[in-house]
Amino acid sequence: MHSPTRPPWVKDIGQRLRVHQFLKVVGTTVWIWIFFIGYFQLLRNPMRPVTEMPLTFIDHWVPFQPAWLIPYLSLWFYVGIAPGLQRNFRELLVYGLWAGALCLAGLAFFALWPTRIATLPVDAGGFPGFALLRGIDAAGNACPSMHVAIAIFTACWIEHIFKSAGTPALLRWINLAWFLAITYSTLATGQHVLLDALGGTLLGGVFAWASLRWRPAPAPRPVESAPVVAIMDRR
Repeated sequence: MHSPTRPPWVKDIGQRLRVHQFLKVVGTTVWIWIFFIGYFQLLRNPMRPVTEMPLTFIDHWVPFQPAWLIPYLSLWFYVGIAPGLQRNFRELLVYGLWAGALCLAGLAFFALWPTRIATLPVDAGGFPGFALLRGIDAAGNACPSMHVAIAIFTACWIEHIFKSAGTPALLRWINLAWFLAITYSTLATGQHVLLDALGGTLLGGVFAWASLRWRPAPAPRPVESAPVVAIMDRR
């Protein structure tokens, strides 16, 4: 009894996930850790007067919803998907360099134009983890929202890989929905305002476009040898 043949996209995604697994996990973790060193340094020691971001009617319209902390925190799993899907070391290195450049650009904004959001009284209803988040992240380094910037950068790369691999449309819609949930969560949890999210979308979108335009040519996929039976049948 023959096992069903796996679709080509399953083989492609599986091969991508198996390559340099340890390096991908460690590299992504170190990259996030280094970013946060600079992030918190600028948060606690702003180099210029801090500007408070204005509210828009959207900010007044979106209510505080502490349950959205879950998709907000899911970013730290989401950002590992795109590097995890890189096909080889060269592509992984280039992706990491572009992601690092995005983070440096965000830190440059925070250094040259420190911003914060208004601290509004909110009732998290005892939702676990919320007080800790507010204590750590505070209200600074608001615009552009790096949460949104790295989310859209990741979403564009996952979409590119899924499309090239020929994955089902459902997976691509899930990727889009995940990105939108993360973006909305920055407003629903009161961590950012609309202008922060728009700034993050623009910043991350520019770097996503540039990184997909200027990247190494994809490595050719290995050619599978034809089964012996198929060769015999052609004779």
